[in-house]
Amino acid sequence: MTSFVFVTGNANKLKEVQAILAAGGSGVSVTSQSVEVPEVQGTTQEVAIAKVKAAADKLGTACVTEDTALCFEALNGLPGPYIKDFLGNLGHEGLNKMLKGFSNTKATALCTFAYSAGPGQEPILFEGKTEGNIVEARGPKNFGWDPIFQPIENSGDKTYAEMTSEDKNKISHRYRALEKLRVYLTEKAEKEQS
Repeated sequence: MTSFVFVTGNANKLKEVQAILAAGGSGVSVTSQSVEVPEVQGTTQEVAIAKVKAAADKLGTACVTEDTALCFEALNGLPGPYIKDFLGNLGHEGLNKMLKGFSNTKATALCTFAYSAGPGQEPILFEGKTEGNIVEARGPKNFGWDPIFQPIENSGDKTYAEMTSEDKNKISHRYRALEKLRVYLTEKAEKEQS
């Protein structure tokens, strides 16, 4: 069985990751730990690599970090990896106001899982994307920007927040990135056993 520490203090993210991995029957064991790592500026990929390297050095074991970006097409990809700060300072309504005056509400939800086999090991990135639109907040407001992101794939009528966790986990950016990580870890474990 392959295992790793998921570096997060967010119980909702941990629950979602465990549910997605369990549904895939991966045999991957996940524990979590909150670790203070430097918040670097840069692209989603640069941020992910810096975080997982710092986490692996601090924990001394295999670990995974996750970075989520919400990229507004009208704003050339902003707020991108800074969505957490934008949401914290502006709220759902403020994020919507950022698009006032634009006819384009398209957005891409991007998730990047960074895996490190341990200290000094080169990180591997796994990305997943879901296309959608930014809408007025609908549904429970307890999980980040889910209430304002309406994915195109669910017939375009529900925000992430309005979807059941099972339905969201089938199409989410997090699912897509995590599925790539799951396949990698499963293949890695099979090679190690043979």
